[in-house]
Amino acid sequence: MTLDLGLQVKGVEINYYFVCERKLWFFCHDMGMEHNSTLVEIGKEVHNESYQRERKEIMIDNIICMDFYEKELVINETKLTKSIEEATRYQLLYYLYYLENKGVKGLKGIIRYPKAKRTEELVLTREYKESINKVIEEISKIREMTVPPYAKRNRKCNKCSYFEFCFC
Repeated sequence: MTLDLGLQVKGVEINYYFVCERKLWFFCHDMGMEHNSTLVEIGKEVHNESYQRERKEIMIDNIICMDFYEKELVINETKLTKSIEEATRYQLLYYLYYLENKGVKGLKGIIRYPKAKRTEELVLTREYKESINKVIEEISKIREMTVPPYAKRNRKCNKCSYFEFCFC
């Protein structure tokens, strides 16, 4: 299976799919609220202060934005906490998948949690590729919805920049 490079799914959309489908819908319909989030600001500060010698924010095709990469074909993603670990993992796997489909082979990814001094290494497997294809299909369905998915409250909601759209 290969990615249809004509399908414009952004890395952040992959992340939001795993965090909250409603948040994804708002984002896809140009209702961005992340600029109002203190947690996002803290995360950006950790990102900026960590790994300062690296070239950061490498944008490719206006689709994926890698935090930084290493010469050994290692893509790095820096996160404040592991609270949305699955979303972070799939976002980085999507970067690997996207680049592989553009012809870049032999990549691996590392998620870095500088405050916890922890890393996680990822490689793209056939199972991950199949999962990513399914996620892309689901994102396409969510984008096409005329109203957002029903709000399902969980512990992540209280800190979400979209909280008021869902529960006020």
